[in-house]
Amino acid sequence: MTVILNNKLIEATEGESLIETAYRAGIEIPSLCYSKGAKHKSSCMICAVKDCKSGQIIPSCTTLPVEGMKIDTNCDEVIQTRTLSLELLLSDHRADCEAPCSLVCPNGLDIERMLARYDSGDMASAFQLLAAAFPLPEIKCTTCKVPCEKVCRRGTVDKSVAIRTIIEEIYDKQHLTPVASINDNGKTDEKPPFLSRLGRFTDAEKERLKMTVKTNSRCLHCACTGQKGCKLRLYAAKMGIKRSRYEVSSVVFVMEKQKIGNGLWFEPAKCIKCGLCVYNSDNGFTFSDRGFKMRVVLPEENASNINIALAELCPTGALY
Repeated sequence: MTVILNNKLIEATEGESLIETAYRAGIEIPSLCYSKGAKHKSSCMICAVKDCKSGQIIPSCTTLPVEGMKIDTNCDEVIQTRTLSLELLLSDHRADCEAPCSLVCPNGLDIERMLARYDSGDMASAFQLLAAAFPLPEIKCTTCKVPCEKVCRRGTVDKSVAIRTIIEEIYDKQHLTPVASINDNGKTDEKPPFLSRLGRFTDAEKERLKMTVKTNSRCLHCACTGQKGCKLRLYAAKMGIKRSRYEVSSVVFVMEKQKIGNGLWFEPAKCIKCGLCVYNSDNGFTFSDRGFKMRVVLPEENASNINIALAELCPTGALY
């Protein structure tokens, strides 16, 4: 059958969806709830396109082509629908793409990553990050006004992490160790312009964080582990969204992590409920509640049924 995509005649294959037809024709359509070859249901509306004959905005991931169908994938109405859908999803996504401390460091040091290595006891690796960011033996923190400590999220819970003191400790313990080669980059990589924010902690969250975060540095490690492969961030950047127009409205506890096994973790506050992990796991993830309170959950007894390949389907950093 023949369909018209963006005023081009395209041969469509019976049984394939519009988004698959578009991909074959070299037309990119973004989507969060769709993954080629995986079971899915239309939910995110990021793949919205316009049926020019009916005037309807439809999801391309579940709509099958019909002979003579005329589709527009990038008109103003489509872009508006996708942008609105993204902003709504972002309002239910509580996460810092980047740690605030790293963002404000005048020398571009990835402070959160350095603290993660400090907390794991890998002082040599933490020192390599310093060596890549500063012209050693000089460390400019001695004259810095430490904006990193001023924006530290731990400071909104009780007291900011003593970042400058920890940097000095790392230097004092490692500065005599030869650094033959630095394969790591101590500076933050070039990032997409979009930065999601997890919002303010509730009083209950503050109490839980005080009780549960026991790292040596006291760092909350708020930078998202899945930031590099996050489609939510990628599409927000491509659409020019720098901050959602809606306030964060998630009812899920922030930084609540569930250890699954096989090196996998699940963070519900980052989940956008696309359902890919539900539809593609056998007796694994499932939906809980309805409406605004609906959540994706993994019962403890189902954790052993989750394999690493499932994490590749997650469009955010919720499953990593």
